[in-house]
Order: sequence, then structure tokens, then C-alpha cells
Amino acid sequence: MSFIAIFLTALALSMDAFAVSITKGMTIRNLTTKLGIKIALAFGIFQGGMPLLGWLLGISFESYIKSVDHWIALILLGFLGYRMINGFIKSKKEDEELEYGITQEEENLTNKELLVLSIATSIDALAVGISFACLDVNIVTAALAIGGVTFVVCLFGVFLGKRMGKVFSSYAELMGGIILILIGLNIFNEHSQLLSNIINSIF
Repeated sequence: MSFIAIFLTALALSMDAFAVSITKGMTIRNLTTKLGIKIALAFGIFQGGMPLLGWLLGISFESYIKSVDHWIALILLGFLGYRMINGFIKSKKEDEELEYGITQEEENLTNKELLVLSIATSIDALAVGISFACLDVNIVTAALAIGGVTFVVCLFGVFLGKRMGKVFSSYAELMGGIILILIGLNIFNEHSQLLSNIINSIF
């Protein structure tokens, strides 16, 4: 798996946390640079740690799943991508304030809430880590890339939310979902050449 693919995966995985960061940037009372860094750091640590945990779980069963690794990657990444796109569609059908729990009043952020949000937005990364166990991936590099990208994206998102509003949060899910599905298809094609053969037969 190339570094570009890892980077794009990291970017896609960070989109849920990015959306939440924008939301918090809009609603937290007296948002400071220190608190913005704290939010981004929490998201980055969990987003980088979850793939490592998933990889450890997946590597334990590597011998059983090696022959179907490309299918596992396709199914996991495809499902996660679909879920993110579906979340985008729902946010367009429903009132966006209800979707993200936004109120017109400002709020504070407790450590407990930040912990829950960090875990909730990093579950997808756990599943991706399991798929990494089936692929030729340096898990340390991947985990650091995912955590680092998430930190930068979320730090940007917090202050973007403070300044510019809520429109970016929903489109972040759509973009992340599309990226995950495309990466899943690329991994599947690299291992099976099925998509390449279909395209070649057509053209």
C-alpha cells in the first residue's frame, strides 16, 4: 500500500472528527487556542491508536484470512464509505441542527464528552486497522499518518467552525465516504485484477 493511499485513507478517516470539530468550534463558549489543540490532539490520538489496535486483532487471524484479504478490505472500506455517504444524505433530509445536536446556545466541553467523541469518531479506524493486517502496510507509519492528519484537520476544523459555520461538516462526510470506497476498490483491483480485466474487456 503506497504512502499516497495511506494518506488518503487518513484523510478520509479524519472526516467524521473534522465534522465534529467544526460543530464544537461553532458552539463552545470562549474557544481558546489551547482548547482547540486539546480537541484536535484527542481526536488524533484515538484516530491513530485505533488502527494499531485493529491491526493487532487482525494479525492474530492473518493465516486464516490471507486468501481473502482483498475481499475483506473491499467490504470493510466499502461499508465504512457507504455509512459516511448515508450519513451525509440523512443530514440533508433532516434538520442539520438536530443531526449534530447543535443548539443556538453556546456550550462547554467536558473531558468526558471529549473522550466519548474521540472514541465514537475513531471506530471506523479500528475496522481499517483490521484490513491493514491483510495488506503490505507498515502499521506504525500508517498509525502515525492517520493520527497526524487527523490532528491537523481537526485543529483546522475547530477554528473553521468558529469563523465560518456549519456547511462544511456535512460535506466532509460525503468526501470521506467516496475516498474510502475508491481506496477499497483500488486494493481489491490490485490483488485480483478483476476490475482491470472488466474494463479491458469493455474497451
